[in-house]
Amino acid sequence: MPDQHSHRQRPHLGRFAAIAPGLALLGALAGCGTVAVPGQPYAGAHQKTCADLNAMTVPAPSIGLPTGGARVIRAETVAAAGDGAKAIGAYCKVLGEIAPVDPAAPAIRFQLDLPAQWNGRALMLGGGGYNGTIPDPAGNLPAGPIDRPTPLGRGYATFSSDSGHQANATTSRDGSFGLNDEALRNFAGDAIKKTHDAALHLIAARYGAKPGKTYFAGGSTGGREALLAAGNWPDDFNGVIALYPAWNAVALNLQFGRITQALARPGAYPSPAQRKRLYDAAMAACDGLDGAPDGVISNVDACNAAFDPATATLNGTPLRCPDGGHGGDNCLSDVEIDAFKVISTPLQLGYTLASGESTYPGFNTWGTNWGTGGAGVQSTILTLGLGTLQPASPMPAVSANGSPPYHSTFWDQWVRYFVTRDSGYDWAKLDGRHPGPWQARIVQLNGLQNANRTDLSAFQARGGKILIAHGTADALVSTQATRQYMERLRTAMGGNRVDSFVRYYEIAGYGHVFGTAFNAAWDSLALLENWVEWDIAPADPIVTDTAGVPGRTRPLCTYPAWPQYKGRGSLDEASSFRCTLQ
Repeated sequence: MPDQHSHRQRPHLGRFAAIAPGLALLGALAGCGTVAVPGQPYAGAHQKTCADLNAMTVPAPSIGLPTGGARVIRAETVAAAGDGAKAIGAYCKVLGEIAPVDPAAPAIRFQLDLPAQWNGRALMLGGGGYNGTIPDPAGNLPAGPIDRPTPLGRGYATFSSDSGHQANATTSRDGSFGLNDEALRNFAGDAIKKTHDAALHLIAARYGAKPGKTYFAGGSTGGREALLAAGNWPDDFNGVIALYPAWNAVALNLQFGRITQALARPGAYPSPAQRKRLYDAAMAACDGLDGAPDGVISNVDACNAAFDPATATLNGTPLRCPDGGHGGDNCLSDVEIDAFKVISTPLQLGYTLASGESTYPGFNTWGTNWGTGGAGVQSTILTLGLGTLQPASPMPAVSANGSPPYHSTFWDQWVRYFVTRDSGYDWAKLDGRHPGPWQARIVQLNGLQNANRTDLSAFQARGGKILIAHGTADALVSTQATRQYMERLRTAMGGNRVDSFVRYYEIAGYGHVFGTAFNAAWDSLALLENWVEWDIAPADPIVTDTAGVPGRTRPLCTYPAWPQYKGRGSLDEASSFRCTLQ
């Protein structure tokens, strides 16, 4: 799934031969035994200049998974710029790539930003969708605060990668790399370890010391990567931030297929105007269930239980068209209502995945913005929602003139390049609930792609901490699935142990990457730092809206609690709300 950091990186990076250990960068090991103190400006010995990093190499043995080694393509100094929260001091921008073992596989391209005033910490940023571009290491975290500097601006050494392939014009919806085994493994998670090891080798070379603490932050696919970082490489990361994590990617893809089939039926694809009527009807029915008429549905479970588009009204007029037929933009037909009900209900598989799953939950459909049209953030939400073109067989192309639902293109690419590995295969021929000869491959992919590890004892034992947050109006990754993940952790490790190092927050009204009812911003990184480095557990954190009513605040409630209005005080102040289980 996509994430807000993603942008195109187009340096000219050619393929290079495997790098022998004898070409290891000179002097890098001088400071490898020194560890910086996190939070304190570091000015140790054996430091190299930015120019010194040009053409440096990282030998394959220094990377914990098989590669052909890594090299720096270009290192250049970037001057300080910006002021206030947007201020970023001078830093060294390093572009590099990690050579594959398979000569037919693409290289992993990465970027590492090294601040002149280093705070002794490192942060890896995750990707989005099928990746294929390098997230901007100088950018903000998912749902990061707008009144505080970015991680690089705070002095973090930051880095990210394209996860081992370079996307075509459809960017995060390009799954064609899945035809290559090494590229697929890199996307599934191996690129996390490879990029981490290469980056930390270069950090040690630049500063003469290793980071005192290393963190990971990402959303969507990047959220899955954050959970993989904690579960698969507990010795490499001290804490992770996972926003709207697509942890069970295979089950999610199968749900995408079910939804795509429903929307592809004749007359089932709703227009942006019809989506707006559904959104308005759900808001009218459910906004008050939390005690506050504030344009945010906070008691989402009550809304899921009570709202039915077949019987709902908007301003006294039924949402359903007369006799269930097609009535244009002012109502929903029965076939359109049925399609939305598919989105809101669970996928049930006729078999069990490698992770033990046999289902993917429905979405919080009522009160979610499925793409109602408009400029700015609304345009992005349209792209991430139901798009502008009905899914069909073959799947319509993504272009500047329009695109199918994001999840439909995602499903089509997964079927063609991950499952069947036949670029001409018709997605409509594969029923994910009963896949016949493709079942074994789907189960295999589940073991590869998903963040299946539920015993995180090794990460907990070394003091690792996890912050997870998910918007209740997410149109691409169901909040209900993140609840499943938490339940799996609790079952495997026990509730008290999980509570000692994991927090999960649901953010009412927040969507995937963006939200129109409530666009979340909070300083998750400072929260994580305090928990990991000072053993100060999160207590009553606050999240700020930057879009619905800019500047208003809400308490971040630890799931299963949600923010309920106290009945008095400003609707724009977190202090007017209590976290409740009712």
